[in-house]
Amino acid sequence: MSVKKYRLIGIGFVVFYKRRNSRSIKISIAHDNQVRVSMPQWMPYSAGIQFVRLKRAWILAHQKSISKLCEEMAIGKAHRLHFIVNKNISKSTSRITSTEVRVIVDSPKKIPDAGTQKIARQASIRAMRQEASNLLPIRHRQLANKYNFNYTKPQIKRLSARWGSCNHKKDITLNLYLIQLPWELIDYVIVHELVHTKILNHGQDFWEEMTKYLPNPKALRKKLKQYQPIF
Repeated sequence: MSVKKYRLIGIGFVVFYKRRNSRSIKISIAHDNQVRVSMPQWMPYSAGIQFVRLKRAWILAHQKSISKLCEEMAIGKAHRLHFIVNKNISKSTSRITSTEVRVIVDSPKKIPDAGTQKIARQASIRAMRQEASNLLPIRHRQLANKYNFNYTKPQIKRLSARWGSCNHKKDITLNLYLIQLPWELIDYVIVHELVHTKILNHGQDFWEEMTKYLPNPKALRKKLKQYQPIF
């Protein structure tokens, strides 16, 4: 896979990935608002750049403003974010406990700064990864056993565009950001991927199968669309 990064006026940095198996060009927006383009191996980068420029309005409409992390913000199911001022330090640091994400700064004025926010964001993601790695496989096992699915332990990864996935080998991947969602939506995503181990599409048979386990899966799908797999 070949990768190149270009800075385009009015859009910012765009990363282009040339993939052997790609048959068409696709654009996605990563968790940090970076634009990513997947394109066929044979396509010239100039064509990809032109495609991105034509899609500028769509890109700007779908990019999310990255909000500032603030005191007492909920992180996952068990953590709270705290900014602690210690005038004796020379460099901002972070620490994760069983219930807190602590970011230590030398002045309260530093809290909104990009550097401090980056430290807070990275520490919060580490805390969510810990929670997700502990809790999501347990819930996955419970639901698989409840509904008699054959299963293997899911992979927990940081995904930018999907809440979960299931491949033709029946390997399930869950987004660590699921840990930010209400439990009913976490259950929906897990059951959704479990059903994909039987039916690897979203046809009528898939949704009929979903209703065997969840009373109104399409209502949950609609509710899930109110959230974005970003932090």
